[in-house]
Amino acid sequence: MTQNLSSYYVFYMVAKLGNISAASKELFISQPAVSKSINKLEGNLNTKLLIRSSRGVTMTKEGEILYERLKEAFHAIELGEEQLKYENKHEVEHLTIGVSTTLCKYVLLPYLKEFIKKKPHIRISIACHPTYQTLEALDNGSIDIGLVGEPDESFPHVFSRIHSIEDIFVTTQSYLDNLMIRTGKDFHDLVDHRELFKDATLMLMDKENLSRRYVDQFILANEIQAENLIEVSTMDSLIEFATIGIGIACVIKNFVEKELKNGTLIELPMPFDIPKRNIGFVYRKKQYKNPALESFLDFYRNDSL
Repeated sequence: MTQNLSSYYVFYMVAKLGNISAASKELFISQPAVSKSINKLEGNLNTKLLIRSSRGVTMTKEGEILYERLKEAFHAIELGEEQLKYENKHEVEHLTIGVSTTLCKYVLLPYLKEFIKKKPHIRISIACHPTYQTLEALDNGSIDIGLVGEPDESFPHVFSRIHSIEDIFVTTQSYLDNLMIRTGKDFHDLVDHRELFKDATLMLMDKENLSRRYVDQFILANEIQAENLIEVSTMDSLIEFATIGIGIACVIKNFVEKELKNGTLIELPMPFDIPKRNIGFVYRKKQYKNPALESFLDFYRNDSL
């Protein structure tokens, strides 16, 4: 096997990139050298691994089996290198957390407040990005842990649930009163709420936001259409726009509990329910040993509120 290690890596890069030319540039060797290495490996294994075409390369069934094993092996090597770099730096323990602006303010900060009291020596970096960027950062190793809505079943890393959140529609009583005066319709008598949204200004997160994508499923399924639509990029802006009476906003109920309790906002009963969603921390199954991450995982599992 030793004599084939370089050939294994060449095959791994070609399979990963799907192109001999791209692998050649990444490996800093010529395309003929890449092809020769692949041919050598296939000859040693007496197995066809790649099918070449004008569009690139595709793996055979045997190639896919080998690629999955090599992916694990080379990832383990990368983790070992990262661990050595970490150990050699002798720095203060460091934890990098990826999170959206909304979840950072309403969910993460209370955890961090208590965690820092217990572990004041740990240096913490916060990377505020939309959820999809947080997941990408987790994949490439630029963050240690992320706080996100529950990913789908194909998610390759660990998801640890914290609690659930619920999407609701809110507005002010004054906006609702003025809307009924303007349209001559009594909201309380409306059986079909779609009529209300035709006349109202509907406020939603922008389409890049995963919460918006989730809510859109139910808006479309119930044929809700708003002639006047406002899209914003943060939940804070959405809540603020609702409280000053601009329109009806779809927000996360957990984050407007104070406004609902003191009457600043009212929740609109809807003819359909939007199921609650889980949020939690995500981290890689296999990663280098980071004492700061282990301390944080232990805290939120056992000591958090």
